[in-house]
Parts: sequence; C-alpha cells; structure tokens
Amino acid sequence: MLRVTRVETDGQERTLRRFVYLFVALAVIVLGWALWRVPADGPLEWQGVLLIIYVAALLLSQIKVRIRSTLRGVAPGSAAVLLCVAFGTPAQAILVAAAGTITGEVIRRRDPIKAAFNTSKEVLAAAAAAAVMWGLGFVPVTLADTAPSRGLLVSALIFIVAAVAYAVVDEVVITPVISRASGLTMRQVVTADWDIRLGVRIGGLIAAYVTYLVVLRNDWFLLVLPLFIYAVHLASAMQLRARSEREAWQRLAQATDEFNSVDLDGVLRTAVTRAADLFSVDGIEVEIREPSRLVRGDATGVSYDGPPADAPKADGQAIPIDLATNTDQESLGELRLLLRGEITLSERETYTLSTFAAALCTAIRNASTHAETKRLADSHARAAAIDPLTGLANRRKLLEYSAAVLTETPARGTTALLLIDLNHFKEINDTLGHSAGDQVLREIGTRLADAVQPHDLVARLGGDEFAILLVGLPAPALAVSRAHSLLAALNPPLELDGVRLSIEACGGVAVAPGDCDIEELLRRADVAMYQAKRDGQRVAVFARARDTADVGTLSLAGDLARAIAEDEFVVNFQPIVDLGSGEVIGAEALTRWAHPKRGDLSPAHFLDAVERSGQLSAFADIVLDQALQAAASWREAGFDLVVAVNVSPRSLLDPTFPDSVAARLSARDIPPAQVMVELTETVTLSQLEVVDEVLGRLRELGVQLALDDFGTGYSSLATLARVPVHELKIDRSFVAAMESPTEAAVVRSTIDLGRSLDLLVVAEGVETDQQRARLWELGCPTAQGHLFARPVRPERLLQMLRRGTNGRPGCLAAPLHEAGTVVRIPQSRRSRSNGNQTAEG
Repeated sequence: MLRVTRVETDGQERTLRRFVYLFVALAVIVLGWALWRVPADGPLEWQGVLLIIYVAALLLSQIKVRIRSTLRGVAPGSAAVLLCVAFGTPAQAILVAAAGTITGEVIRRRDPIKAAFNTSKEVLAAAAAAAVMWGLGFVPVTLADTAPSRGLLVSALIFIVAAVAYAVVDEVVITPVISRASGLTMRQVVTADWDIRLGVRIGGLIAAYVTYLVVLRNDWFLLVLPLFIYAVHLASAMQLRARSEREAWQRLAQATDEFNSVDLDGVLRTAVTRAADLFSVDGIEVEIREPSRLVRGDATGVSYDGPPADAPKADGQAIPIDLATNTDQESLGELRLLLRGEITLSERETYTLSTFAAALCTAIRNASTHAETKRLADSHARAAAIDPLTGLANRRKLLEYSAAVLTETPARGTTALLLIDLNHFKEINDTLGHSAGDQVLREIGTRLADAVQPHDLVARLGGDEFAILLVGLPAPALAVSRAHSLLAALNPPLELDGVRLSIEACGGVAVAPGDCDIEELLRRADVAMYQAKRDGQRVAVFARARDTADVGTLSLAGDLARAIAEDEFVVNFQPIVDLGSGEVIGAEALTRWAHPKRGDLSPAHFLDAVERSGQLSAFADIVLDQALQAAASWREAGFDLVVAVNVSPRSLLDPTFPDSVAARLSARDIPPAQVMVELTETVTLSQLEVVDEVLGRLRELGVQLALDDFGTGYSSLATLARVPVHELKIDRSFVAAMESPTEAAVVRSTIDLGRSLDLLVVAEGVETDQQRARLWELGCPTAQGHLFARPVRPERLLQMLRRGTNGRPGCLAAPLHEAGTVVRIPQSRRSRSNGNQTAEG
C-alpha cells in the first residue's frame, strides 16, 4: 500500500496527480470490461464474497515501510487475488479485487484520491495476473472440483508467472509515484527493502497455491485461510522488524564512528548526510549556538551552511531534538529531521535519534575543543615566531624557514644571509629614550620588509640586529649587490619627535654552501658583520681566511670540566697604587688558564666558552676563593688590601651569587669592604630586575662595586646613576692617548665626575712616569699598570710588599713629593677645587 503525504512544490503535486489520473483511467477501462463480462460469467457465490473480505483484510494488515515522508505498505494481497483468478473468471477476479480494496480504503478512511490510486493499482495488478493465467490456459475450476484443471507442476508454474505479473504491475504503478513524492530516484525506490517485499510476495504465492490445493478438497477450508495467511504476515512482520532494528543500530554505529573526526566542518557534514540516510528523511538541519551556525542538507550533501537567520525557510514538518548529553545542563544547539509530510517516529526511531543526537553533541564538543586548542596553539606558534615590537619574524621563525629553504637548495638557486647591525643605536636610546629607539626599530623593520623580494624573509634577532634571508639568487655575487640595496633603503632620514635622524648600519653577508645549516650560516654572517664594523665598511662578505673560529677554540669547552677539577685556573694580582705616595692600596685579580697543551690562556680566549658551557658558577667560585685566600694571607702579614674581582655579566643574573660571596667572606673572616666587585659595562648592567636585586644585596653586604672600562662607549651616566658603585676605572686606551687633547678631556671629565659623586677613580695601564705625573696633576688619586708591577702570584706580591721601595714596606713606587713639601697645584686643578689645597706626598 502507499501513503503519499503532501509534497514540497505545486509542480510535484501536479505531476503526482497526472500519474494518479493515468492509472485511474486505465483501471476504469479494465473495470468497465469486467462489468461488461459479469452477465456472461454469472454471479459470485458466497465464496466470492468471502474472498472480497479476505482481500480487504489482507490489504489492511500491511507491513509499513517508510521511505522519507512516504509510507509504503507491503501486504500479501496477491494471495487473495490469485485465488480469485483460480476460482473465478478474470472479470470476477478483477471485480473482487476492486471491491476488497475499496472496502479496505473505506475502513481506513483514506483520502479519495489516494483510495482511487490504491484501488486502481490493485485492479491493474489483478488484471495482469488474470490475463497471464488465462493466457497460459489455466481454466478456472469450480469449488466443487476435486482436482486441478492442469497438472500440479503446470499449475504451480502458472501461479508463479501470474504472481510475477502481479508484482511487476504493482511495482511499475507505485514506483514513479513514490519517487516523485520522496524525491528519490526510481532505482532507489525499487531497491529499498526489496528483499522484504520479495519475501512477502513469495509467502503470498505459497499461501495462495497451498490454499488452492486444499480448497479443492473441501471449500470450507476457505474459512481457515485467514489464519494461515495471517501467520505468514506475522512471520514477515517480525522478520522485517528484527532486520530493521539490526540495520538501524548498525547504521547508527557506523554514523557515530565517523564522528571521531576533530574537524567541526567534517562532523557537521557527516551528521547531515548520515542522519538523512539513517532516519530516511527528506533533509537534516543541525543548528549550533556557539558559534551561531546552521548546516542543512540531505543524503546527497550539504545545501546550506551559514548563519541561521540567512537560511531559506524549510517547508514541511521538522522533528527537533536538543544536542545534549545526559550530563549536560545546557544544549549546544538542535538537530532537526525535515519531512515534507506528517510522520510520527516509532519508539525505536525516537531512541535512535536521541542516541545519535548525544553522540553528535559529544563530537561537536570535542571538535570545538580541538579547534580552540589548535587556535590557541597556532596563536602561540605565531606569537612565538613573530617579534612583538616590529611584527617581523624572530630568530625561531628564521631558523625554521631557513631550514626549509636550505633543504631545497640548489633547486631554488643561491641562498645567502645578510646580518645588519645599526651603528650608534645606543646613543638614540640614551638620548631620546627607549620609546624613541623602539620607533626607530619599527621603521627600520618596515623599510627592510618593503625592500625584499617575495620569498625573502626579514627577521629581527634582538636589540638592533636584523637578519635577511635572501632566497633564489641567480648567482652568489648578487648577494653583495642585494645587501647594498637593502642598506640603501635605510639611508633616508626619519623624523622622530621633531628630531631628524640619519640611520647608519653595516652588514655581513654569508652565502650558503651546499652543506651549510642555518646555525653555521648565522655564525658566518655574524663574523662578516663584525669584520665590516672593524674595517669601517658598509658591507663585508664572509671569508674563511678571516674566520676567527677554529676547532681548537671550540674544544676548550670540552676541557673546562677537567680544568676546574684539576685547578688549572690560576689567579694573578696586579697592585693598585696611590699615585701620590706610591703605596699599594689594593690588587686586581686577573685569571689565567694554565692549559696543559696550549699554555697560558687569557680570559679573552676562554671566558666566552666558560659562560656558554654552564660552568660559570664553578669558575666564579674558584676565582673568588683564590682572591679571598690571597687577601687573607696579605691581611695576616699586616697589609689590608682591597682585592678587586672581575664578575661575568651572567653572574649578575644568578640570585644566589650574593649568598655565595657572603659565605666565602665569612669562611675567610674577610671584611666585606675589602672586596671590590668590578662590573664591565657592556651587556652587564641591563635593566633586569634580577640584576638590580643582586647588586643591591652585594652593596647591603658591604661589598664595594667598581665600574670598569668607564668611557669606552658602553658606559652611560644613566647607568652610573642607577648602579650604586664606589669606584670608577678609566680604560687604558684613554691613558695611553692622553697626549691628545680629546682623550685628556675624557680622562679629566671622568676624574671630575668621580670627585663630584665621591667615588674613587683608578686609572688603568699606567706605564710611564709621565703618565703618572699627568694623572696626578689631573686629580686622579690611584692607578695600576706595568710602571708599578705586572700581574704576579699572591705570594710574590706579598714579598714585594714586604720589601717595599726605598725602605718603605707596602710601597711599590717612590712618592711624587717628599713629606711636608708644599706643592703648587696646577691652575686647571685649582679651578676645579674649592679654594687652595695642599697635596701631601
């Protein structure tokens, strides 16, 4: 049987009505012929009336199969029709089928057009079965006969052919109607549950033929026919229900298995297409609230995906269910089954829908969580690969991109790296402030980014250092030309807070050989950049002959652990002398590495390896221990000298460093004031909170602080005001060039600055009496250098102190003036003093 519901469009409605009118017209013709033949065939007996009742009853006991919005009834009605043909004329069989169908439709209160179509279908199918049996020579027998008109085998074959004819006409009539009503192809309609329909038809055929043989023996067996056929109907219904439930759970399991995807788009597409097939509906909608989104489609694919407010209106019935699990307090959205007509879901379908919705809810939640996690990961990855100040790539991005590019070389041509460093950038920071410096860096980054080729990469490595990876160069020689072009992009002055600045920079170029990785390329470009700085060039190209790195230097890092364990580091001391009296007031600790194979190495050769090796703390402990041990021996001999110890910049990043100093002072019973920690103002005194904390704790401990190499271009007045130092040390380069008025002015300014801030000033590198006298005239109180003594072992220095000079223990030089001598102070010195002063030698 067919239950066709309202279709989606007027065009489909009109097409369906044409089909119905066509089949009704054919059925009317057949019924007209049957009525014309009735007088000749004679009236129906009581058995015919009974067969009418059976036809109606069998058609009422349908097995319902839903195809989207269309219910298709599968009933063993062919059994009753075949019996009508077997025991009556074709006309009588047609009239019995018509009467039985009309009776059933009236009882079901079917819509007239649907009742007319179903009646027409049964009339045409009965006519086909009767025509086949009549054409094959099957002569209807009376109920009084006791044997078939033909042999048993022949009769069975005729019954089979007639049943096939009935089934073919039945399928031909109903298939196009269901196809137009459901939107499926006719092939899909024919193949839907074909095995169940075939089983019902075979069961009806067997029931009809067995009943035919039994009734030939006794026509009263017609009374028990309903029980036999109803048993066949129950068996078929149970089989259909069991299979339907089994297949439904299998399809549900397959559909939910596909929800394992963590792609939200994939989950929603799968939900739409699989649910449409699983629940045999015309369409599916999935609406989620966060983010607001609606996905609509059917088994063939997605038809809409976007904001719910923009979705076209869905016609027909919608069966909604919340997307929530048993533990959820709030649903994620709603799943809707779309049907063109009114359909009530079975209990099994309702439970399956709930299970599917819960699985979909979990899948959406997992996909959303994964998407958010991936978004955060991508965001962090982008942030980790981008320099926050300039928006350029950072070192990490440069390394990743370069690794990918270098694996494709030489397919992409020559690759080169340009390393750029800004000249005098620190002066901008010191003069205009760090905010202005940041603006300069951003402008530089923008200019470089605008000047490169599409496949090149501009990165800021930190500070005022930029790197540009040049990709796809036709020839290595073009790397230098490109480098000059990029540096030329920095030439135009820029306006900054009303100040017109000209940016100068130098660069180092390294061309990637076939076996070079990015780390080595960076190192080579760095070497070339510093060559450009030293030589005053705009651009320098890496040359292996000028590469200062060698295997021996690299091997030092591997020797450090042994050197520390075997005490290969030796600390010598250079005395610090009062310029006027020649008396030793302190000594600077200078470390050497007594390498068993390479001889004595100065800190310039190994300090960088120490800082990078992780052995810095142990190295600093060795130096401090030896310095304090020397100070203790001098103090025991009666010489309370201040011992100065150079501290690596990285030691100031160690919060435990002051505790280590305090513990060693206590162990040696050395007053903290006898220790001077010398700070080299290169990268040392960064404005990190931990550095300020370490310096503050050292000062609180009583340890004195000295600022070394003051005036070399790294120190600044801002640093001097921030760091609580006790001493300034004038670099030896200024002392050596004091004959120059400029250098003398620098020395004089440093001395005046120290006096104004009540700081001790020490001049380094004093080698002649003239330098000593000149420094004294400028007002410098103390100095160190080869004029007084070279660095020596602590016991040697003790011997020198005991021996003294001119019978004066503790002195390494004669006084500039005899005791009690009145010395005329130079005019330059008097002008800086408050009144006349007397210098005592």
